[in-house]
Amino acid sequence: MSLPPIVLVHGAWGGAWIWRRVLGPLRAAGHEVHAVTLTGDGERAHLRHPGITLQTHIADVVGLVEAEELDDIVLVGHSYGGMVITGAADRLLGRGTASLRHLVYVDAMVPLPGEGWGDKHSAEVVAARTEAARANNHALPPPDPADFGLAGADSDWLQRRQVPHPFGPYREPLDFDGARWAAIPRSFIDCNQPAYPTIDAMRKRVRELPGFDVVEIATGHCPMVSEPQALVRHLLAMAAR
Repeated sequence: MSLPPIVLVHGAWGGAWIWRRVLGPLRAAGHEVHAVTLTGDGERAHLRHPGITLQTHIADVVGLVEAEELDDIVLVGHSYGGMVITGAADRLLGRGTASLRHLVYVDAMVPLPGEGWGDKHSAEVVAARTEAARANNHALPPPDPADFGLAGADSDWLQRRQVPHPFGPYREPLDFDGARWAAIPRSFIDCNQPAYPTIDAMRKRVRELPGFDVVEIATGHCPMVSEPQALVRHLLAMAAR
């Protein structure tokens, strides 16, 4: 029996490149693996414009799944990518074009129906991000990789590669079928040493919502960079369920 394909969706300021250290091990284990780059990020930064929305990014993922004719998918989202995989899962199931094996939220946003990416952020964070985007052509400038617990060569690697992230999705609500979403097996990988503050509300949420499996990795917000072997172990275990 073939193993389920794995689709990896990066967070804000990233791109498919951020998964580089986990692609080889996941493929060596026998999985077909695809890493998406969202419009306006990574090598698609030249496509960034003020009209990009959360629905644009959801369409990026759905488009890849349908073009590659994937099915029985493990859909993985990091950070902001949790918003994207939630919307993509709902759209794929609504169309009936693909089934989903598992949703994996890697230190990610876990929205409820009608919520936006910034809805659970503090007023101070929302104000700061809004002003930063206003001053940066409707895009969020990248943070210091130290905020993710990275230092040395890893910090330098992110510093070189991160690009401003489209601001349009930040306050956009995501409407989806909550019952359909709750029927999908879901896991949350909590990376809390150090904990990235804007994910704190999600850490609490997934421990209170029914149906979530929660595991921890003792690292910062980007485990695909700082602890790729541990992340691979968890992803393989989740894909095998």
